[in-house]
Amino acid sequence: MSVPRRRARPPRARRAALAPAAVVALLLATACAGGGDDEDGALTFWTSHVTPDRIAQQEATAHRFTQETGIAVNVVPMAAADQNQALVTGAASGDVPDVVMLAPDQAAAWSRQGLLDTEVATATVERLGRATFNERALEMVTVDGTIAAVPSDGWGQVLLYREDLFAAAGLEPPETLHDVAAAAEALDTDGVAGIVLGTKPGDPFTTQTLEALLLANGCRLTDGAGEISLGSPACVEGLELYARLAAASVPGDQDVESTRAAYLAGESAMLFWGTHIFDELAGLAPDFPPTCDECARDPRFLADNSGVALLADGARGGGGQYGVTLNLGVPHGADTAKARRFIEFLLGDGYLETLGVSPEGRVPMRSGTPEEPSAFTDAWADLPTGESEETRTPLSRVYDEATISAILDGAGSFQRWGYGGPDAVLAGSLASQNALVQELGTLLSGGDAREYAEDMTRIAEEVRTDIE
Repeated sequence: MSVPRRRARPPRARRAALAPAAVVALLLATACAGGGDDEDGALTFWTSHVTPDRIAQQEATAHRFTQETGIAVNVVPMAAADQNQALVTGAASGDVPDVVMLAPDQAAAWSRQGLLDTEVATATVERLGRATFNERALEMVTVDGTIAAVPSDGWGQVLLYREDLFAAAGLEPPETLHDVAAAAEALDTDGVAGIVLGTKPGDPFTTQTLEALLLANGCRLTDGAGEISLGSPACVEGLELYARLAAASVPGDQDVESTRAAYLAGESAMLFWGTHIFDELAGLAPDFPPTCDECARDPRFLADNSGVALLADGARGGGGQYGVTLNLGVPHGADTAKARRFIEFLLGDGYLETLGVSPEGRVPMRSGTPEEPSAFTDAWADLPTGESEETRTPLSRVYDEATISAILDGAGSFQRWGYGGPDAVLAGSLASQNALVQELGTLLSGGDAREYAEDMTRIAEEVRTDIE
């Protein structure tokens, strides 16, 4: 699954990964150490945030936990794909980590495989207060009616649009995919494309874009009876709108890096991306500065002139905002007492530090405490963001209240195909294989949307057969 950023997980590849392939292989051989049988009594935490700066921040938070509890913590950086392999290997030998940062698809797959201690996750949520958690985030990690992991934070897919260009063209802010398609066609000129979005066949970012757009139009993976519903009118219409958007997009196959670059350069009137973009827009990410003509005089020109649309209400009704959450899971065989204390710390006294690693992409999935229900969401906007210690600035000093509210409110409508229901493993498999966008070029080069929807249905049925 793609994450639209550049730091910790593909495609968030701002900096070099923490270790070359040889070191990653060594981690796979050793990272399971530190579970319940760790000789030094330390707790082992696998994190999918693997770049040096993020590791340093997480280690600092872990050190504070150690100071308060006396429990040492080994922070082990490991990308999701490597976690999948290493956990199965560790479970077979009885050597597992105590806490793992994981995505909803991993929670579903590992829970079905019997690798996660769902009792600990459920008990931790209840102890912290279920009402303090984002209900949609809980749904995304609920497998067969049981909470498989504890939600921490997440990000949503949003549409950015140039308010200045919309105003000059007399266009209203977009609310549905139909609005977006019409605006993209109206604003598509020789100098500026109407929109830029993921279109590269077989690419994780395109998989993300496809699901996000179809969700916004009310398209679902399956119907209420478990039948694949990708051939529904909402899905066919969503594919037709996707093709219209691609025709008005920056030419060529677009991925996570090229889409961001185009919008920052002022080459597109709209961008479909994750909330991770907000520090770049504000000129707070030196490796990816705004380069539009106006940005030379005012580095915050794009931040000041970009509106945000969630597209959570499809034209057919029932739309939802695509969102990705990070969660904290406890494998069977872990030191559950220590694991629970660590999770409660990360989501309690250490929560703002946890979110502060990258506030624009780590929207809180726990709003506060039973005593202060909005403590964390209230404080989130004031967490400094950016890549340089000299220029880190709170989002609240850059963006207006409407933008901050849109990001937070959008988290309350997060949806993903299958997650929280019986089709979670199918959805995860389709996403990890990028199965539905391998032949996307046939649609975007003038193909029939109904035929493509039929192909998606066939592919989904084949994948489901393979995993059953």
